Amino acid sequence: MHNILVIGGGKIGSVVADLLVDTPEQGGYRVTVADRSAATLAQITASGNPRLKTLLLDVADPVALCDALQGRFAVLSAAPFHLTLKVAQAARGAGVHYLDLTEDVSSTRAIREIARDEAGAKPVAFIPQCGLAPGFISIVAADLARQFDSLDSVRMRVGALPAYPSNALNYNLTWSTEGVINEYCEPCEAIVDGQQREVPALEEREEFSLDGVLYEAFNTSGGLGTLCETLAGKVRTLNYRTIRYPGHAAIMKALLHDLRLKDRRDVLKDILERALPTTMQDVVIVFVTVAGLRDGRLQQDTYARKIYSHVLAGKMRSGIQITTASSLCAMLDLLAAGELPRHGFVRQEDVPLAAFLANRFGRVYAADALAHAA
Repeated sequence: MHNILVIGGGKIGSVVADLLVDTPEQGGYRVTVADRSAATLAQITASGNPRLKTLLLDVADPVALCDALQGRFAVLSAAPFHLTLKVAQAARGAGVHYLDLTEDVSSTRAIREIARDEAGAKPVAFIPQCGLAPGFISIVAADLARQFDSLDSVRMRVGALPAYPSNALNYNLTWSTEGVINEYCEPCEAIVDGQQREVPALEEREEFSLDGVLYEAFNTSGGLGTLCETLAGKVRTLNYRTIRYPGHAAIMKALLHDLRLKDRRDVLKDILERALPTTMQDVVIVFVTVAGLRDGRLQQDTYARKIYSHVLAGKMRSGIQITTASSLCAMLDLLAAGELPRHGFVRQEDVPLAAFLANRFGRVYAADALAHAA
């Protein structure tokens, strides 16, 4: 039984822990959830599972973090993106496999450099971006791309939306507020006319319908993961956009740019968390379209999924909790089973979609599908 440390006991980390300990003894996990909040840990301890422990830990304390990593098979970071590098560096020093959920581009680049520095260190795997987007969507896009002789375009759209929008933003907080703001502010990677470029967040808005519902989509940072590098020189158009209900982007642009809250993100975080309620009644949309040449003809394949909130591991979970936590657990499971490399930097798009969906955690993407065309 593998011994796992989960950093962060919030909306996603707590679900990751529940899923991992809700496994048979054979091929199962023992989990310690570390967080700097005693109140957060108290809620986790209340579950009473003997394979689940908690640890009061400040990631900013390198000695305490190093001690917490001793004897672990892997560390899973569900902490805010600005803490991931500290965890990755500690994992390298302790010789522990590292997985995270970060969408932050600069953090991922730094983690790749940490993975390359193997001098005198025990070989371990560094697998960042194991969530929904980046994460699962990269696996889907790469799988569709492999079915073509040559590529023209890869368009990736993902959104976690309230099932019943009820405010001007048409949005409820379903995951990290810091993460959402970061995606709306930082430059976005893309391939335009065959060239890698950075494009501004919240721009290039489009509208589309799925199952009779109208949505908007616009540039946000981080969702492509490492696909820009992987598909460089192989595709004319590659982009990632976040899905929202119409009207959301215009309000966020006014807040971030006209009111200059882009430079006061802590203020915007406080405003959003005070004004927007959380909800468990959400829907996650995964919508990927790939076009290219196959058998001498220009063809297009589309992968579409909707995942709603439902009971998982004995508790009601939101759609974003289910998809994000299950993706991270599936990647850990594949690593533990020897189906992923156990050293160096591992890209999401190198994981076969069939293997991911066959996994006991990854199958949530298949079981709750409302639409799939390929």
